[in-house]
Amino acid sequence: MVERTNEQWLAELVGSPDIQALAIEDLRQRLQRGIFYYLSRERSDLTHLSNQEITQMAEDLAQDATLRVIENLNSFRGDSRFTTWATKIAVRVAISDLRRARYKDFSLDDLTADGDLLPATAANVNGTVPPNPEEATERSDVMTKISRALEEVLTERQYQALVAVALQGVPLEILAERMGTNRNALYKLLHDARRKLRTHLESQGISTNYMLNLFQD
Repeated sequence: MVERTNEQWLAELVGSPDIQALAIEDLRQRLQRGIFYYLSRERSDLTHLSNQEITQMAEDLAQDATLRVIENLNSFRGDSRFTTWATKIAVRVAISDLRRARYKDFSLDDLTADGDLLPATAANVNGTVPPNPEEATERSDVMTKISRALEEVLTERQYQALVAVALQGVPLEILAERMGTNRNALYKLLHDARRKLRTHLESQGISTNYMLNLFQD
């Protein structure tokens, strides 16, 4: 594999067909190694996979990562080695792909305002048992009001977005894709949902500080 300076990488990746093909293949192999290292050494959730499976994943991801690097050549500023910069992009591609795989079965249709979601998650807040029956009852009452507010105050779209992000931890880029929107529009949707929910709860005497104090360890 040919060693290149930053300038040589940039020139050869957009050079004549023969030169470009060799540079692209060298880049793909380097990125594949970087991705393999990341998957095998830094992802504890993949330890159940065999070395062959990790290798195949790295090969598949390296193809996408190589295209992503080539598409972003103009953004390389030369602050580091080109291969270091490219490997960081490759790792981000791997992270994004693993996130998508994790949420491949996620469906907005499952996020319906059935009134069960919040009370179920509130049964054992912060992994602790309420210290006394009075506080347990107070917590349950507050969670019931929050659940009712989610159903009655928010639009269905706001409800789905807030539950997906706040309670299920769905990444914004995946949720935006499933909802047929973009990150900026999703940010605004979430902001409006939180504002409406906070205003409604405060009108019932449930402030943010009150909730934090009630549910603290």
